[in-house]
Amino acid sequence: MNTKPRFLALLVAAGISIAGLGPAAHSDLTTEWSKEEIELLRSLWLGSLEPLLSDQSNAVADNPLAARFGHALFFDVRLSGTGDISCATCHQPARRFTDGLPKGVAIGVSKRNTPSIVGTAYSPWLYWDGRRDSQWSQAVSPLEDPNEHGTSRRDVVNVIITDDAYHATYEQLFGVPPGVSTHEGLDRTFANIGKAIAAYERMLMPGPSRFDDFVAALVDGDMQAVDILTADEAAGLRLFIGDAQCIRCHNGPLLTNNEFHNTGVVAFPGEVPDKGRADGIRLVRADPYNCLGRFNDAAKRRCDELVFARTGAGLIGAVRTPSLRNLGGTEPFMHKGQIAALHDVLEHYNEAPLALIGHNEAEPLGLSDEQLEQLEAFLLTLDAPIAVAEKWLRAPDTTAAALPRN
Repeated sequence: MNTKPRFLALLVAAGISIAGLGPAAHSDLTTEWSKEEIELLRSLWLGSLEPLLSDQSNAVADNPLAARFGHALFFDVRLSGTGDISCATCHQPARRFTDGLPKGVAIGVSKRNTPSIVGTAYSPWLYWDGRRDSQWSQAVSPLEDPNEHGTSRRDVVNVIITDDAYHATYEQLFGVPPGVSTHEGLDRTFANIGKAIAAYERMLMPGPSRFDDFVAALVDGDMQAVDILTADEAAGLRLFIGDAQCIRCHNGPLLTNNEFHNTGVVAFPGEVPDKGRADGIRLVRADPYNCLGRFNDAAKRRCDELVFARTGAGLIGAVRTPSLRNLGGTEPFMHKGQIAALHDVLEHYNEAPLALIGHNEAEPLGLSDEQLEQLEAFLLTLDAPIAVAEKWLRAPDTTAAALPRN
């Protein structure tokens, strides 16, 4: 989903310059919001989120049985070399599918911070560096990572084949598993496992927050909207769409442009600076499970995002813009957990230090301490429960042998 053209048009309509984000951003902090401002806020409202398009690369993406199968697989520790690691080890539902650590810890320590998977069905890229271009291709990647699940695709496929319920469910969805004695059969079965997990992950969407309630009231012309946010939260919202310039990258209902930016974040202690997207674009193009690969289920492939993806030196040190929804309780922040608290993240953008690698795209904001506190107050109004039934946020209550088959 690309919200950029609509976003830019709204900026122009509101009289806000891209360079300075000036005129409308300097309105006094009253309870009044102009029609132009309300339209701009509407573009950030969860109610403006377009329906999720089908994933043509995954034939079972919206299949309820596949979602139940993927749900079981997501919590299944047998899909690891040690028998005690699952996807939910790092993507913990109680922490909005993050883990509260600088870097993910499973069998070993992963290279980067664990990003939330909530709402990522809308993103053309997965991981901080975008080295996968579908949820299903990302879902199988940790299984073979020695620091994460630390298993092999043959061992993963054997779990499916030897578990009667899993085997039967797999056959319902994909047909009889091809012979795993060949690379083709093994690779295809492994890909299908990822597609089932992705069917579950597609269900994980953010629910409406107090910010969304506020915008809904403004859109409806409800004058009581002013009571939904505190004065500081409303002031922080004005900063967000104005002087703080957050909306340049954090736009659209999921508050991310799904692009890659270098914002001068310091390297993880003891490590060289992360090359980010400069490595990620090379890796995704070499991935046999990418959009152009033979495991794509689409009859006619549309791989424009991959074919026309940006390359070049400008991507050095750039990482994917994360959603700002549900930040509360997901610290530490940034792609390697380098910054401990949300206030410190805002201080970083306020100062915009020189990048150790590549070029920092951000510029110093010059906000006061009070303004930073107001901005933080607003960001926390974006917290909300995940918009799925509680049963999907815990391991299945039934055993694998009782997995529904229809």
